[in-house]
Amino acid sequence: MLLLNITTTTLIIIAAVALVVGLAVGYLITATLLKKAVIKEQTVLLEEAKEKAEVIKKERILQAKEKFLQMKDEHEKACNERKRELASAENRINQLTQTANKKMEEVQRKAKEVQAAQQRVEAQMEGIDKKKADLDRIYTEETKKLESISGLSAKEAKAQLIELIKEDAQADAMVYVKEVTEEAKMSAAQTAKKIVLETIQRTASETAVENTVSVFNIENDEIKGRIIGREGRNIRALESLTGVEIIIDDSPDAILISGFDPIRREIARLSLQKLVTDGRIHPARIEEVVHKVEKQVDQEIIEIGKRTSIDLGIHNLNPELIKMVGRMKYRTSYGQNLLQHSIETAKLCATMAAELGLNVKAAKRAGLLHDIGKVAENEEELPHAILGMKVAERLKEKPDICNAIGAHHDEIEMDNLISPIVQVCDAISGARPGARREVVEAYIQRLNKLEEIAMSYPGVVKTYAIQAGRELRVIVGADKVTDQDADRIAYDLSKQIQTEMTYPGQIKITVIRETRAVSYAK
Repeated sequence: MLLLNITTTTLIIIAAVALVVGLAVGYLITATLLKKAVIKEQTVLLEEAKEKAEVIKKERILQAKEKFLQMKDEHEKACNERKRELASAENRINQLTQTANKKMEEVQRKAKEVQAAQQRVEAQMEGIDKKKADLDRIYTEETKKLESISGLSAKEAKAQLIELIKEDAQADAMVYVKEVTEEAKMSAAQTAKKIVLETIQRTASETAVENTVSVFNIENDEIKGRIIGREGRNIRALESLTGVEIIIDDSPDAILISGFDPIRREIARLSLQKLVTDGRIHPARIEEVVHKVEKQVDQEIIEIGKRTSIDLGIHNLNPELIKMVGRMKYRTSYGQNLLQHSIETAKLCATMAAELGLNVKAAKRAGLLHDIGKVAENEEELPHAILGMKVAERLKEKPDICNAIGAHHDEIEMDNLISPIVQVCDAISGARPGARREVVEAYIQRLNKLEEIAMSYPGVVKTYAIQAGRELRVIVGADKVTDQDADRIAYDLSKQIQTEMTYPGQIKITVIRETRAVSYAK
């Protein structure tokens, strides 16, 4: 039993060893066969790679040869083109060289001709110098002969000749100026008259003359005593608060309010009206009412300014300018209400600007604002036109509007077409019959000034200012003044009056030169 077990174990071991050996031998055989197959496959692949490399090599060689041939052809073409260009350039150079040689020969030939001509000119100049010397000698001899014959030197004779020519030239110039002036008047008079007359006729305005006194009507004389108050306390309080003089006299049912400031007079009149209506009249009540009326008048001034600008179609006015326009209602100029005058001037400016094809809105705006210097609160020592211009500039008005305001009395030079329109329309508004009322003293002074200016001219015998200063007649001596001198006196006198005087409308200057021959039959 034990032997049987040993034999079985041995067989198993032998079988296992045999199996291992078989596996090893099988692996070696398989490995050898696989190695031979791999080597064979590698050999095949290597042969195929060599064949492909040979093909690629041949293709690359063919491509290189084609590229070389192509570059060779291009190089040959470029060389041929360059050769052609060089040949063409060489031909042009040869042609330019030939042309330059020809021009050089021409220049040399002309230089020789110029040299010959210069020699001829020099010879002629020598002859001219000789002739000039002979002429100078002859001129000197003849001048000496003339001086000895006339008894005058050449300078004296020249001076006399110049003086004669100067007098003739002045006379001819005055005649020419007169002819040109008359021609200009004839050509411009019809158009100017048409525009001015149409402007005046299309603008209707009231004739309003105000003064420095307002009248307050009362129902009975009992109210006068209440206004005066005990020992005059009420009337003194009212006068001190309003700055006017209240005149209570024997006039029935009326109290006079006197003052040069129309706004103060209006405040006093409205205050009296409220006090009389209320019935309570004492200093405290008077002060309260006056303060209320002042605010009311200020508000009314603003409303008047706004309403005026709206009626005229003027927009974007500065609030301060609106207030100044409203204050014009309470100002007068030679008795003419300033607001009415400004409105009338604005309408005239608009009409005239429309006739002339100019900016109607700008002309109307300048016409309304041209006298704002008269209501400026800062009373500077300046003409009202300049003061109004400064106010307009400060309130950002346009330059043409500012210039029209400042130049409407010729204080500054006009630089646009709106300015003369404002000046003309201002004169038209002020010169209407019944529009203004001057103080007698100022009127007399203006007439005397006109006559004094005219009498300052040489040859003037008498002067007369007639037609309320609208015409100045100047009588000159016929033996001292010629017709040309009379024309010159009229012209110079008109310019001097325009420069030195201020007046409404225009002044006609008439120079009269009269010759009389008197004899008596006995």
